[in-house]
Amino acid sequence: MVNVKRRSKALVGLPCAVAICSLCLAAASAAAAHDGHDHPPRAAQPVEVHRPGLLPDRIILTWAADPATTQAVTWRTSTEVQKAKAEIAIALGSPDFFKGAQSVAATTQRLESDLGAAHYHAVQFTGLKPATKYAYRVGDGVNWSEWFHFTTAATAPEPFSFLYFGDAQNDIRSLWSRVIREAYRDAPQARFMIHAGDLVNRAEADAEWGEWFGAGQWLNAMVPSLPVPGNHEQARTDDGNDDQRRLSRHWRPQFTLPENGPAGLEETCYTLVYQSVRLIALDSNRQIERQAAWLDEVLSKNTAPWIVCTFHHPVFSTAKDRDNPHIRRAWKPIFDKHRVDLVLQGHDHTYGRTGLDTPADSAPTVRNVPTGLNRHDLTAGTVYVVSVSGPKMYRLQSQPFLRRTAENLQLYQIIHIDGDRLRYEARTAAGAIHDAFTLQKRRGQRNELVEEFPGTEQAPQAAATNAP
Repeated sequence: MVNVKRRSKALVGLPCAVAICSLCLAAASAAAAHDGHDHPPRAAQPVEVHRPGLLPDRIILTWAADPATTQAVTWRTSTEVQKAKAEIAIALGSPDFFKGAQSVAATTQRLESDLGAAHYHAVQFTGLKPATKYAYRVGDGVNWSEWFHFTTAATAPEPFSFLYFGDAQNDIRSLWSRVIREAYRDAPQARFMIHAGDLVNRAEADAEWGEWFGAGQWLNAMVPSLPVPGNHEQARTDDGNDDQRRLSRHWRPQFTLPENGPAGLEETCYTLVYQSVRLIALDSNRQIERQAAWLDEVLSKNTAPWIVCTFHHPVFSTAKDRDNPHIRRAWKPIFDKHRVDLVLQGHDHTYGRTGLDTPADSAPTVRNVPTGLNRHDLTAGTVYVVSVSGPKMYRLQSQPFLRRTAENLQLYQIIHIDGDRLRYEARTAAGAIHDAFTLQKRRGQRNELVEEFPGTEQAPQAAATNAP
């Protein structure tokens, strides 16, 4: 097991200012991108500040390569820690497991934030055995974290589950912590977590990132995360010009993600395969057309039975005034062409889920395609979901293509895949099931969608096709 060094990333520092409370952090709000929808909620309690120290914190598992044979981990310390490392061993029942641990040197980056300087350390464990439980810890040789476990993916398409969260964004410690913890209570064997953007409210507010990491705590260190950036992970210098947007300086130091997307979109647009699923993360904040070409190429070579895509801004919004026709125009034809199964999104701070018969008309003049409601693509069969996990809520507008909706509900989603069957559940923060359906693969036909929540209308099944 060796460490694969990450490509160096330039970081532009801010003046070292110390902020102690949420009133001080409010000055940073001008740097956040709100896409014309700036609705600051009432704060449940002041943002807490957690400064870096010698002991590792903000420990998080991600992937930069094959989940069956690699695992990435990133953590934070004070700048006093110059040489960090991780230790790893196969997890055993005996407390002597660590005697065979291997040491792996970390790469280190300095990050200047509004709360001062910190070091972020990253290790990629490679050469791991598939379907194997490992124990690891991170530190500097003196100051160590506790030992954590993770399990590598299998090389065969074994059954597994994963979690999906919409925007956390606001009052993270106070009101979002319960959501991620309830999700883990319901799905303790979840193999990874998808975060569909707007993890925080202010892109450069270090204390908010601290609350996000604090909410997940040890879950982040044991269950890998696959995040995508939302508009609130952007800082920009003018009003609404995509070319002037800049990804939060926190993003790349604290997440070690694949760098296999288009140049300039490293660790925000990426793909990997987890057992039977092709996972694709897109950056809906910029370079939409470039990503469309990349997406088409990736899916043209795909051999995984299931395809799940995630990004922030919805293809089909839950409100007409939040429509994203440029994204629908660029990406939906590719989803249709390659029969993407499930698209997981955020941004609208409500819940909305389509059936298989989404409108086919993606003309730029159409607002959520009301004029195309009689034109459906009966062969593609993609289910689109918009969800929210944090406390910031918008009003829902009735849309004829949405089969299940909600407003003013914090939600998390559990997706379970077993062979040719995908089962989806949306649960409230209190654990109650709000939505559920099953997708069944059918040879030579599009998926069969079975609505499982009482009262949800069953959609008629399309006729068989000769498509693969």
